[in-house]
Amino acid sequence: MTGARPRCCPLLPDAQGIPGVRFFIFRGSVALSTNERERRTRINRQIRISPVRVIGPDGEQLGVLAVDDALAIAQEKGLDLVEVAAMARPPVVKIMDYGKYKFEEAKAARAAKKKQHVIHLKEIKVRPGIEEHDFEFKSRHAREFLVDGNKVKVTMMYRGRQLAHVELGRAVLDRFFAGLQDIGKIEQDAKLEGRNMVMVLGPK
Repeated sequence: MTGARPRCCPLLPDAQGIPGVRFFIFRGSVALSTNERERRTRINRQIRISPVRVIGPDGEQLGVLAVDDALAIAQEKGLDLVEVAAMARPPVVKIMDYGKYKFEEAKAARAAKKKQHVIHLKEIKVRPGIEEHDFEFKSRHAREFLVDGNKVKVTMMYRGRQLAHVELGRAVLDRFFAGLQDIGKIEQDAKLEGRNMVMVLGPK
């Protein structure tokens, strides 16, 4: 921040006893968050600077007008005068239905959020001597996870002397992947971590 100089203030009560903690007050301009910018959007009589460059409801340029004249045009159309570029000289305003605009904006934001997919890491645990029906059951679950776009952590758990034959567990993991390679890929090859061997699969 150009020209902003921090001024250290005394430690607040909550910070007492925490070495190195200081609070600073900055003088000068500070970048506003998106919510703050939205709260500062000026409409109708909140727009004080005149003249303004006016954009019509269909995007047409109406020229540079006194703010009162621009507001009168908006009111004649039953619409709002909204400041869209406050830092321009002259400021740019647009005639629109501000309530409808905010509704459509919020609707689009909700739709975009629904389309977002959060990738989860699902874990499936198996053993070297896993029975066939259990193997098929867990393979189906892994397939469902991959189809949903999630990753699958397959953990081979060894007990006691089974660690002397880790290749048996590795063979199970290889078979596990072989049945899923049409929709999955290896993101972490099987490796021994303590008493477990871990393999991570991801969707193709």
